[in-house]
Parts: sequence; structure tokens; C-alpha cells
Amino acid sequence: MQQQWNYEKILQLYDKPLLDLIYQAYTVHQQFFNTHEIEACALLSIKTGNCPEDCTYCSQSGHYKTTIEKNKLLDVNTVLEKAKRAKLKGAKRFCMGAAWRSPPKKNINDLIKIIHAVKNLGMETCMTLGMLDSEQAIKLKKAGLDYYNHNLDTSREYYPNIISTRTYEDRIKTLDNIAKAGLKTCCGGIIGLGETKQDRVNLILELTKLNSTPESIPINNLVPVEGTPLAEVKKLEPLETVRTIATTRILFPKSKIRLSAGREILSDEMHALCFMAGANSIFLGDTLLTAKNSEPSRDMHILSKLGMKLEA
Repeated sequence: MQQQWNYEKILQLYDKPLLDLIYQAYTVHQQFFNTHEIEACALLSIKTGNCPEDCTYCSQSGHYKTTIEKNKLLDVNTVLEKAKRAKLKGAKRFCMGAAWRSPPKKNINDLIKIIHAVKNLGMETCMTLGMLDSEQAIKLKKAGLDYYNHNLDTSREYYPNIISTRTYEDRIKTLDNIAKAGLKTCCGGIIGLGETKQDRVNLILELTKLNSTPESIPINNLVPVEGTPLAEVKKLEPLETVRTIATTRILFPKSKIRLSAGREILSDEMHALCFMAGANSIFLGDTLLTAKNSEPSRDMHILSKLGMKLEA
């Protein structure tokens, strides 16, 4: 019988002595995955800046003055070239993000062409384009899109401190549309937003309530951006990242858990702890949309030291 989780049970798990928590998570991880392999994905911003949403962490929000270079939707050949390079470096999945509230109708056919082109390379495809209605989700699925990313970002309780231009229920509705269309769900959150431990626990709890269990769960650490309201937020204790990953791994034994944004400031030792805690996916490349990422040569060095390799 599957464990029924609630806030108290998840908090009790999150608060276990750290090494006991990591051990439990690693044991679960071993049951469902090869712990010596890491899935490699790549992430490209295909439309950058001027987003109408007011996400307080985001360099692409039109509400804040940042130094981000703004670009219209990239043409299919430019995206295809980036995807080819990512595949050569070992990426299995090519993820594409656009700074929209929702994809405009005029761009749907261009998005379909991009999906076809990347799929023809033999890569998995993922997009994050903002909110989707049911019709948009079905069109993207028919085009061959494999995954759609739409994060909850944080707990339902803390969410109003982070975003005011779309509601938590807006996010849930998009995730429902994704699931009903038959797309695989990529859904996680961001930690280090100034939230409490209780918010991190409640975020994980919200993930268990989704109608479709996420096949991929990205755990992002905030990358502070000058010009945004969270530019000076207090840095999160790194071991809280490990606790978040370990707790998520135990609750979602079959999901890929991606150690996402913020990796470039983590030590090699912290990478090792995160992998042991259950993270088994990373983004390759120098940038994630507009944020810095760990350099590919460093990633290969870390994996080599740990006796690990990229998933074939």
C-alpha cells in the first residue's frame, strides 16, 4: 500500500538526522535507478525577456530593470544548431524556455516546427512556455513534445510573496491540462527565496497532490539577479538543499530529480551529497536560460572523481 503523506509526516522525515535521511534516500534511489549514472539535459532560452509576469526572482520579468538581453522567438535553424551541440556534449533531453505568460497563437506553428526538428535528432523534447490551456497542450503533444515544465515554485502559503500576476491555482490548472493531454510532467520549485523550512516541506507536499506524478522534479536554488526584488535575499544554508532533495527522493522514488539552477556555487563535495541524496539529473551548458551554470568540463571532472558517468 502506497504511503499517504501529510505535512507532519514529511516534516518528520525532513528533520531526521541528516546522515540517516541521506541513507534512507540513497537506499530508495538504489531500488529504482543506477546510482552511478546521471541524466544530462540542456536548456535554451528560445524567447528572452519582456515577460509580463512579476516573479520576484526572475531576470526576464518586464517589471524589473535587469541587464538581460531581450530576444524574440529564435528561428528553427538556430534552435536546431544549439540542440545538435547539446547532443554532442551528452544531453539526452533538450529543454526550451520562452518568457511568455502563455504562448501566443501566432507562435504555435513555429513551436511545432521546433519540436519536430529537435525530435528528428533523436532527443527528448521539453518546453516551458508559461500557462497552457487544454487546446495548446494537445497541440504540443500531437507535435511530439515529450515533457512540459511548469514549476509550482514554492509553497501555496509563501507564493503570494513571490508572484502576484498568476495564482497558484493557475499553475495547478496548467499542470492538469498537461497531464490530460498525455504530456509528461516536469514540475518542481525554487528554494532560497526567503521561505521557511515549513514552506519547503509544503512545496513537497503540494507535489504529492498533483493529479499526475511528475516524471521530472527540478530543485532550483535561487540565483540572485541584480534589479529583482530578491537580489539581496539571505543565502540558503547549502545542506538544506540536500535535505530537500533527499526528502523528495523518498516521496518520489521513480521520478528523475534534477539538481538545477545554482549548481555553479556548489562545491564538489556538495554535488556528491546531492547525488547521494537522490539527485540524478543535471543541466549541461554554461547557462540556464539566463543564469550561469556549472561548466561542462567541471561536471565531467566531478562525475569522474565520483566514479559516475552520464546516462547513455
